[in-house]
Formats: sequence, C-alpha cells, structure tokens
Amino acid sequence: MDRVVVPAPPAPARSLLERYGEQAVEATKQTTRVSKSRGILTEVAEVLLLALGLYLIINFAIQTVHVIGSSMYPTVTDNDYLIATKIDYRLHPPSRGDIIIMRDPYDNTRDFIKRVIGVPGDHVLIRQGQVFINGHLLRETYVNNEVWTENADWPIAQTTDPEGVLLKSDEFFVMGDNRNHSSDSRVFGPVRRDQIEARAWIRVIPLSRIGPIDTQKPQITNTLLQPGAAA
Repeated sequence: MDRVVVPAPPAPARSLLERYGEQAVEATKQTTRVSKSRGILTEVAEVLLLALGLYLIINFAIQTVHVIGSSMYPTVTDNDYLIATKIDYRLHPPSRGDIIIMRDPYDNTRDFIKRVIGVPGDHVLIRQGQVFINGHLLRETYVNNEVWTENADWPIAQTTDPEGVLLKSDEFFVMGDNRNHSSDSRVFGPVRRDQIEARAWIRVIPLSRIGPIDTQKPQITNTLLQPGAAA
C-alpha cells in the first residue's frame, strides 16, 4: 500500500518587528553589561580619590596629637588627644599665644607642645616669674597659678645677655603654661620657624572637654619693667 507523505506547512515568516525586537533586546543586554562595568570603574575611582584625599589631609593638612606630660597644664593635660592644623603656618607665621607642635630640639623623633610667647623682633625678659615683652608686662590668664620656683628669672645672671634676648627674624620664644614643669625656651633657647610643625587646634578626647584649646591669649600691658628689676 502506497504511503502518502504530506509535507509540513512552511513555517510562517518572521516579521521584521520580531527580528528587530530581538536585536533591540540583545543590544539592551550589552548596554546593561557596559553600564555595570562603567559603574564598577566609577566606584573604584571614587574610592581611590577618597583615599588620596584622606592621605593628603592627614599628611599635609592635619595632625593627631597624643599629649604625654603636664607641661601645658591646665590648658592641656596628660593623655589629651588633639587635632592640630598644618595649613595655618603654610599661609602665615605663628602668632603670640598660639599653642604649637614643635620638634624636640634635642631629638627629632619627638615633638613638644608649647605656647608662643615671643615672636620675631620681640625682646623677651623674665623676672620674678613675670614675662616682659619689649619692656612691657605680659598678662597671662592661662598659666598654672602655682608660684614659680623654676626659671623664675631668665636669662640668669651667668648668661651672656642677662638683660634678655632679642628674637631674630625666624625665631620664636615658647613656654609651657605649667611654668614649674616645662622644658622650653628658658632651657633650650628660642626655636626657629622651621622647627614648628603645626598649631594645636581642638581637643577631641576626653569628650567632656572637647573643643578649641587656644581660646585665651596673652596681652601686652602698659605696665613697664621697673628700673633695676632686670638685674
């Protein structure tokens, strides 16, 4: 018995709309993949820029300071944590009353924290626990009220200039607020501008004392050094 094979009907032709639709879907997938890749690259770039920004800030703009010792008591106390700014002194020189971070004159691996008392051009003399700038008494409300027993007179009679010191164009006279317990310019002399690294700005620890630390400034009064007091 003969078999009759009936051919299958031809598949309907795909419309142009269907073909272009599939191409559009594929193009969308490719665009999505490209967009995701660009998104990842953007995120990586943002992280790198943030890291670079933090590095520049930490190394060139600010400095964290852990205070060890009591030479600046009561303004700054042992175990305080401070933020110091390095930018200020790139723009202008230190001012009288600034609390500074400076290199130890005897050991470059250590830093000191002191207050600027004399600036370039000043004549500095200390007699009976009182500081005189250019012959005028310096009023200091921030110092430890303890009576001076250490270096209450400076320079001492044995120095080459018992009448005081005139600061050069790049010299600063620095002292600790805790005058009886501070190694400062009374011991190692004036400090050069390039020894000063940063200005102590704000205390962050302990939280109970958070805030700016150099709110009190010395004032040059009209009170003059009495004749014979410098002897």
